[in-house]
Amino acid sequence: MARLPGTRLLGIGEFSRRSRLSVKALRLYERQGLLRPAEVDTGNGYRRYREDQLAAARLVALLRRLDMPLAVVARIVAAPEDVRADLVGGYWAEVEHRMAVRRGLAAHLRVMLSGGKGLLDMYEVKQREVPDQVVLTEQRHLLQPALVDWIDSSTGRLVKAAQDHGGVSGAVFVVYHGEVNEDSDGPVEACVPIDAAEPPDGVAARLEAAHREAYVRLTKAQVAFPQILSAYDAVATWIKENGHAIHDAPREVYFADFDAAGPDDEVCDVAFPMR
Repeated sequence: MARLPGTRLLGIGEFSRRSRLSVKALRLYERQGLLRPAEVDTGNGYRRYREDQLAAARLVALLRRLDMPLAVVARIVAAPEDVRADLVGGYWAEVEHRMAVRRGLAAHLRVMLSGGKGLLDMYEVKQREVPDQVVLTEQRHLLQPALVDWIDSSTGRLVKAAQDHGGVSGAVFVVYHGEVNEDSDGPVEACVPIDAAEPPDGVAARLEAAHREAYVRLTKAQVAFPQILSAYDAVATWIKENGHAIHDAPREVYFADFDAAGPDDEVCDVAFPMR
C-alpha cells in the first residue's frame, strides 16, 4: 500500500489501541486481506499503518461486534460508502430471521421433550366458517426437503392459470393428505381459489366444500420446519379436548406476501376442518 506524502504512520501497537482491535486481530485481518499495513519492514517485519486507516479499522471492530463473518465484513468495508448502511441492514435482517426461527424451534423442543405439556399455551386456537370454493389444484408426492420449493413453484403456476378462470378469489392453501417429513411423502395438494361457480373444464380443479375449521395463526418464523409441527399438534389437541372431530386433511392457508414478510409478521394459518 503506497504511502501518501505527509501521512503519519502508526506502529501496530498504537494502531491497535486507537482502532480498538487487538494485535492478534490485526494480524488475522492482514492474512485475510481485510486490513493490510501500509508498510512492512523487510528487515525486522515491523508493521506500520496510515493514520487514515483508522476509520476502516474502527468500522471493522464495530462490525465484528455483531458476530459478522469476516467475508461479510470485507464486503461491507470494500463497498461504496453510500451502500454500506443497506448492506448492514440486510445482514441484520437475516440475523433476526434466524434468531426468530431458533426461538420457535426452542419452544417446539421444550413442548416435545415435556410430553406436550404447555402445547395449548403456545397458540390461540380460533374457529371460523369457510364457504364453498372452486379451486385450481396441483398435487405431488414429495419429501420435506423439497416441499418449500414445490409450494412456491406450484402456487405460482396456479395463480398464473387463475387469470384465465376469473382470477384468484381467496387465500392460497396447501392440503396435506398424508404426513410429509424426511421419510413420508404426502401427497400434498396446492390449491388456489378462483372466482367461478363450477370447476372449469380442461384444468385440474375441484370444489372445496364449505366447512368449519379450527386454526392457529403463525408468523413467518413459526412456519419453519420442524417447529410448525407444534401448531398442528396444538390444533389437533384443541379439537379433541373440546369434543370435536377432525373432518378432513389439515392445511396451511397463506394469506400474506410470504417473501416480503418479516420474521414476526403473520403470514399463515394452520387449520383443520372439523365437525
